[in-house]
Amino acid sequence: MGFNWIFVNPIQVTGMSGSLYSIADYFSFHPMLIDSGSAFSAEVQVKDMVTSAGRHGLDVMIDLVINHCAADSPLVRAHPEWFSWSKGKVVHPFCYGDNGKVVWYDLAKFDYEGTRDPEGLYQFIKKIVDFLIGLGFKGFRCDAAYQLPGKFWKRLISESREKHPHALFIAETLGCTADQTRATARAGFHYVFNSSKWWDFKGHWLMAQYDLTRDIAGSISFPDNHDTARLMHDLKGNIDGIKQRYLFSSIYSAGVMMLMGYEFGFTKGTNVVNTRPDDWEQTDTDITSFIRKVNDIKRNYTIFQEDAPTELLQNDNPNILVMWKGSTVTNDEALIIMNKDIHEGQRFYAESLGDYVLSGAPLKDISPEYPMEFIPEPFHYELHPGQGLVYVTKRV
Repeated sequence: MGFNWIFVNPIQVTGMSGSLYSIADYFSFHPMLIDSGSAFSAEVQVKDMVTSAGRHGLDVMIDLVINHCAADSPLVRAHPEWFSWSKGKVVHPFCYGDNGKVVWYDLAKFDYEGTRDPEGLYQFIKKIVDFLIGLGFKGFRCDAAYQLPGKFWKRLISESREKHPHALFIAETLGCTADQTRATARAGFHYVFNSSKWWDFKGHWLMAQYDLTRDIAGSISFPDNHDTARLMHDLKGNIDGIKQRYLFSSIYSAGVMMLMGYEFGFTKGTNVVNTRPDDWEQTDTDITSFIRKVNDIKRNYTIFQEDAPTELLQNDNPNILVMWKGSTVTNDEALIIMNKDIHEGQRFYAESLGDYVLSGAPLKDISPEYPMEFIPEPFHYELHPGQGLVYVTKRV
């Protein structure tokens, strides 16, 4: 399908809850992910997995979970000074969701601000990063990154990249404020995750969020992820909808992430405790060729690999999204015309598509479906449900 990274959740030994994000031992591996009958050690098996991915042109990134560990981890007893405590009990991380405060009682929160041994804690975390890089992982999705001090991230990212220049650090910033996202991005992260998955194609907030961090770090979009319900489930099997959302995610941000099984229209949500290989679904859906075409667009045009200046443009049909992008790296411009309606076709009309771009050069249709060799003026098009048209041109 044209991807160049695989992202895996934590693979280390978990605490009693069994959650992949409740790590009890950072330097041992989850027994269910290792072949106990193999003649090779667990560490060699992990290295072989990463090497195998590399043969297919895929680098591998992994979750870096260092905001907390398992509440029943031996670390809590061995190094109580590294953790937050209240009334003699270790503090559990929490967040505020739609239903109020959510506390993860299976987790113990590291205390980066108040620990009596900041250097000891730092060196322990650095050891984790070096260990994972030594296994072959080239990138990190840094879980709950905004909850750690920016100065800690600056040092960790800087010192890690001195030794491993190609290491990539991506901040998981979902659920934090815009100011927190911007402050986190400034700590040296290469990418942050944005919230385009929840956009209704109308509100201004997504563009405002995008502009806050665009000049600091790239962003990554996704149509669903391991923490959300499957989009195919939410859309009740609407294939036009899942194609529309993947196309938008890909062309909107510098990076795009797709949860495995999206291409086959999986409807069952993933669970960090209970998901097993038997949960793989057999479906009649297969949009792999569509995803390949979209990823080819992203790979072939630099403008879709950056968080470029982006504007929503007015048109006569409120059910049509018209979006302009202008590269800061090349002289490319892009125009995207997308049917917001995933159930009904919509008519788009313009005297000239050239009126929507700065360039005087002709537009080229690179749409993943039904591209046109000749773009007429005036321009009239009946978009299929959820269909997106993608055009590029060059400023002269």
